[in-house]
Amino acid sequence: MHILILGGDGYLGWPTAMYFSRQGHQVTVVDNYLRRNACTELDVGMLYTVPSLQQRARLWHEKTGREIKVVIGDLSDPEVMRSLFDGRVTYDRAVDPSFTGIPETVIHYAEQPSAPYSLLNHKAANLTVSNNLLVTNNLMFALKDFARDTHVVHIGTMGEYGTPNIDIEEGWLEVEHKGRKDTFLFPRQASSLYHTTKIMDTDLMWFAVRTWGLRITDLMQGPVYGLETNETEGDERLYPIFNYDEIFGTIVNRFITQAVVGYPLTVYGRGGQTRGYLNINDTLQCVDKSVETPAKSGELRIFNQIMETFSVMELAEMTRRVGAKLGYDVTIEHLENPRKEAEEHYYNPTYQGLTGIGVEPHYLTDEVMEGMFRVVDRYSDNIRKEVIFRGVKWGA
Repeated sequence: MHILILGGDGYLGWPTAMYFSRQGHQVTVVDNYLRRNACTELDVGMLYTVPSLQQRARLWHEKTGREIKVVIGDLSDPEVMRSLFDGRVTYDRAVDPSFTGIPETVIHYAEQPSAPYSLLNHKAANLTVSNNLLVTNNLMFALKDFARDTHVVHIGTMGEYGTPNIDIEEGWLEVEHKGRKDTFLFPRQASSLYHTTKIMDTDLMWFAVRTWGLRITDLMQGPVYGLETNETEGDERLYPIFNYDEIFGTIVNRFITQAVVGYPLTVYGRGGQTRGYLNINDTLQCVDKSVETPAKSGELRIFNQIMETFSVMELAEMTRRVGAKLGYDVTIEHLENPRKEAEEHYYNPTYQGLTGIGVEPHYLTDEVMEGMFRVVDRYSDNIRKEVIFRGVKWGA
């Protein structure tokens, strides 16, 4: 299969590229280094130096003999997107002489991924809105014009739902009103501008599915943790981008890094905010199973992509417990919550759809966290305490 990965340089994009290349698929990755450039502009911390996409592709070829094609381009430009489908980007036909260049699957990660970044200022907000929506819309029109049978796997976010006072279904809700019934997209109530763009993604894709019969799986993903996958095999040059700062670092990765360098764990308010989480290896599994069992023509299939739920305080206590076992003096600091979110709330999402198609969950155990502590500790000299907390305020 030819698999096109949009956003192939990112925290999830590069591991996904290696994962499918290892399986023997022809993989093409596209990126414009938006996240790397934002990290440089804001002077935020990366745990280690990450080679360029071209360098990583060469390293992967040296290790495995397999090719990952790299395209550097801005997918918010419609002509860059269309070139991936209309023959302007050439592919290696030595693998399969009959290959037309049209991918059977597109995996869409190509979005500005940070809620805090989206609320830094009006410029960051505009970049988030313009990039995220234009990339998705450009993809929809490229598929309409060149590849209506191509299956899209899009990475959405559980943050689209917010924290409603009812159970969160997998994307859809049956509503009865004045004696009549119909099924609608589950009501969305995002808590950041980034999450709002993801709601708009879902609406754009739902329109394209209804109007042009496209085939799309939308994965509502929770925060991801971890950095080692089966494909890295301990080779740090193939590790994904790992941020530990407030803007781009996910909470488990960030807490472990703070613990290693003796920086108090930053818990907002009482820490009762509850969300769903998953291991980076489960992201790969979920995408893989979605590719193996694609959505039908004219179907927007939605899965909630989490494996378990934790409150922020539960994660902080776990980090302190595991850290203490390994000899770290871990403290917790409660800060005034800079975000507009409920600290105590009902949260009961349904998330059995992916296990129903074969995903076998990894859970966040003490042993898993210990392994992450040991990897982060190897790079402890690189960690800059001054960039961990930036104090981005939602309502400022």
